[in-house]
Amino acid sequence: MMYKPFITLICLLFPVLLHAQTVVSGKVTDARKRPLAGVNISLVGSYDGATTAKDGTFTFTTSEKGERLITASLTGYGSIEVKADLSSSAPLLLILKETVNELKMVTISAGSFEASDEKKNTVLKPLDIVTTAGANADIVSALKTLPGAQQVGEKEGLFVRGGTGYETQTFIDGMLVRNPFSSGMPDFAARGRFSPFLFKGTTFSSGGYSAQYGQGLSSALVLESVDLPERSSYTLGIGSVGPAIGVDKLSKDKKKGYGLELDYANLWPYFKLMKQKQDPVVSPEFVNSSANYRLKTSRNGMLKIFVMGSWGRFGFRGESLEYPGKDEEFRLTNQYLYTNVSWKESLGKGWKIQLGTSYSTNRDRISMDTIGVQLSPTRIRSRQDLSQFRAVLSKNLGKFSVLRLGSEYQYGTENSKFNEFQAEYVDSYTASFAEADIYFTPRFVGRLGTRYEYSSLLRSPNIAPRASIAYKLDAKSQVALAYGEFYQKPEQQYLRFDHNLGYMRATHYIASYQHISQFRVFRTEFFYKQYHDLIKTVPSFNNKGTGYAKGAELFWRDKKLIKNADYWISYSWLDTKRDHLNYPYEVQPDFAAEHTATLVYKHYIPAWQLNLGGTYTFATGRPYFNPNRPEREFMTDRTRNLNTLSINVNYLTTVGKAFTVFVFTMTNVLGNEQQYGFRYSTDKLRSRVVEPMAPRFFYVGMFMSFGMDRRQEMIDRQ
Repeated sequence: MMYKPFITLICLLFPVLLHAQTVVSGKVTDARKRPLAGVNISLVGSYDGATTAKDGTFTFTTSEKGERLITASLTGYGSIEVKADLSSSAPLLLILKETVNELKMVTISAGSFEASDEKKNTVLKPLDIVTTAGANADIVSALKTLPGAQQVGEKEGLFVRGGTGYETQTFIDGMLVRNPFSSGMPDFAARGRFSPFLFKGTTFSSGGYSAQYGQGLSSALVLESVDLPERSSYTLGIGSVGPAIGVDKLSKDKKKGYGLELDYANLWPYFKLMKQKQDPVVSPEFVNSSANYRLKTSRNGMLKIFVMGSWGRFGFRGESLEYPGKDEEFRLTNQYLYTNVSWKESLGKGWKIQLGTSYSTNRDRISMDTIGVQLSPTRIRSRQDLSQFRAVLSKNLGKFSVLRLGSEYQYGTENSKFNEFQAEYVDSYTASFAEADIYFTPRFVGRLGTRYEYSSLLRSPNIAPRASIAYKLDAKSQVALAYGEFYQKPEQQYLRFDHNLGYMRATHYIASYQHISQFRVFRTEFFYKQYHDLIKTVPSFNNKGTGYAKGAELFWRDKKLIKNADYWISYSWLDTKRDHLNYPYEVQPDFAAEHTATLVYKHYIPAWQLNLGGTYTFATGRPYFNPNRPEREFMTDRTRNLNTLSINVNYLTTVGKAFTVFVFTMTNVLGNEQQYGFRYSTDKLRSRVVEPMAPRFFYVGMFMSFGMDRRQEMIDRQ
């Protein structure tokens, strides 16, 4: 046969060919010496290589000789390249180190809920915060559906874990916001001043927050403003309380943009339709406007300028508690201006800088009078101004670890006039901080920091150490611990009259566990907080108040169980007592409920282009002071339990060339009675329940957007 010579030749050469092949073998493990399967092994400059087995071993043959480069790579691990002597028969031992990426890396989570479009591991997104029924586009109202927050409807502020509303501070692009809530009337909570659409990220820290921020005894609400818009667009809104217009312009080179918003609200028509429990003598009227400018100064640099102004007035008349048969009248006019300028840039070699400055002023004119009684009306004029500057340097330590160094200065003034009596003060506040996020491994991170503060008014410095650690149990779960010392100046209403007060202080301890997958989130947290040096007003102003707060919280969110539905459940158990203000001893304060639970549900019906939503909230009764009881029974009375259901319905369509959404929302649909507390006359003979102005509030509106489909955003603005 003609093939016989070839077969004979191959048989003769086979031993030679076999001898020319070199066997390369070895094993691949991680840093903990655990075998890694599926690792790609290749010989640089050839097609020779293999893939590791379950036990991490590999074997392949090659005709190459001498020293050669061998590479090993596996998704989630850093690739390595080693020199190997192919003439040696010794097996290779290769070690891959796990890489840190946004989906796998552990993050600091104790005490913090973060909402950001940029971070994959967040519990909520910005749209989640503002699509919640009953929130009415108020950031704080939406955050009350999260564990840790209390359902307080008669006072402004975000009450967190046994702390007052004053003990939660708001920050925009790192800078403190004074007067973040609209001015309101006694026993009625005011809304937040800022639209949620001004911000791309929201961090609600219910405790143990970063050393970058200070002067919040209980909590920090950290807001990060938006960058450049995606494209130019225009919006128009017409609703039951007034119109709104907006413009977002993006330059052709996409390096700069500006935005303008103007909202006008007048509740006179609404109050004519819906009877209020107090008669409006000046129907609530508000004008809010904002403007922003964004400039991309470099590949990583951004300049942001933001200005927001508002004007409002209202007045109500109701039955006098002190003088039966007479009426009491309350009138208020408010003017507010807030400016914020920030700039961030990369300095090279891992260094970054962020500079910011801000100025705000708030002016209130208040008149209180008892009609038909020969008493002089009370007239209050107040003005608060705050100027500040902030600088932060950060340095990357490796790929993800980072060091932050910062300093800030605030100059604040307070001027108040009560009829002929005047109270004022000036405070220069300086602070500096150092903080490092250190990734010991991709699964283990620590945050260590300290903050130094000095107030010229209090004439006292403080040093606040803080520390957090987190460990990732697997790809979806992690545990975290946090500790911190937090200081805060007393409220302005006490500093006006006594300049010799000192800092209040709280010590936080937090432990948390969270599991986050693509469609589900589970989170539980335990905390203990000790209060020191709280303000007492009896027998005189002093810092002898004490208190504590401890509790447990649960959060569950699911997007998979029900098709086209998204819901979350939060629960908080709170055990807290404090001795402050005029309290005779430590008791549960009047703003704290022992049990609070919320269910938020959202459902989309594609065939009808409908978004449906509902929020149900429950809270056990809160203590209130009954002066007819003896001192040993101080704060032993309770309001009735809070039960409230709010809904929203949104229909998406197109009118001409405009993307349009029709909106309907209603709070407390079932009209359940809500008791926030009771007020008593001086002679203790008469009392009045503290409750909302009306059992329900509803809103109907239509929003149109031109240039891009912003219907979902318009839904969120309701």
